[in-house]
Amino acid sequence: MSEALISIENLSKEFSLGKGLFMRNKTAVHAVNDFSICVNKGEILGLIGESGSGKTTLARLILGLTESSGGSLRVLGVDMSRAARRDIRRTRSHIAVVFQDPAANLNPRQTVFGSIMRPLIINGVSKEGARQRVREAMEMVKMDQRYLESYPHQLSGGQQQRIAIARALVLKPDIMILDEPTSALDVSVQAQILNLLLDLQQALDLTYIVVTHDINVISYVSDRTAVMYMGRLVEHGETGAVLDDPRHPYTKLLMDAVPAFDPSSRSNTATIPMEEAGVACKGCDMASRCGKVQSNCREQIPPLREITSGHFVACHYAVTD
Repeated sequence: MSEALISIENLSKEFSLGKGLFMRNKTAVHAVNDFSICVNKGEILGLIGESGSGKTTLARLILGLTESSGGSLRVLGVDMSRAARRDIRRTRSHIAVVFQDPAANLNPRQTVFGSIMRPLIINGVSKEGARQRVREAMEMVKMDQRYLESYPHQLSGGQQQRIAIARALVLKPDIMILDEPTSALDVSVQAQILNLLLDLQQALDLTYIVVTHDINVISYVSDRTAVMYMGRLVEHGETGAVLDDPRHPYTKLLMDAVPAFDPSSRSNTATIPMEEAGVACKGCDMASRCGKVQSNCREQIPPLREITSGHFVACHYAVTD
């Protein structure tokens, strides 16, 4: 059985939003609500959902950038809500993140060499050792050493993302969180970056969490897929099972909303109506937009249950045949 590098149980993150002139009345918004999942060593977990579904907040919780409101989060065996600060800092050094827009996350006044080297110096690596690891990282992302003296504005979007990936790799992480890693890139470059990430994952035995709204990306890279809706995990399982045979009404909506390549079939493409995310609901959060809603859907939160081997769905009426 694979080792769980990340173990999440009933994790929640609640924000308070003020109302009125003096912000006296507050409404609780659940960005992450009673979320449970494990991420195993060497696997790629895809995390999908609309904007506002809680994906980024969950990633920030795993990174230790946001404190949880409840539940348990263990990363590499460390309880991130109860551990000493030094243990949390040590754990963070084993997690790297690659953001959506590399241009916005590379210092325009630093050369490529300086950008990649900085995390090493901050973590106490000697200058000579850091120089060697920078060169190794450039080789891993298939960038020529001559680009080390370049500035971000002198690079293409694909080259900038390769540098961002190299910077994430220099500390030799066990886990990488990829937050919309290709959405800011030209379509012609996206496949190159995804293939690079897959090669690195296999060569270095990395564990990935891919946060995206792009189902095509999830289909291409992920071993398992988790679907978030209004802060809750509503469906997860092997990617093929979830995307080819979605059982939750929300997952089905997401799949129907994927643009069709055949123009003749686009008239059937669904649109997903937006609503205020995270507002507490007595029953199923999907009740107001589900075509198969029943009376108990409005009164009872559906539990996450296994409907086929390894395929879990939080729906009272998930199809089981």
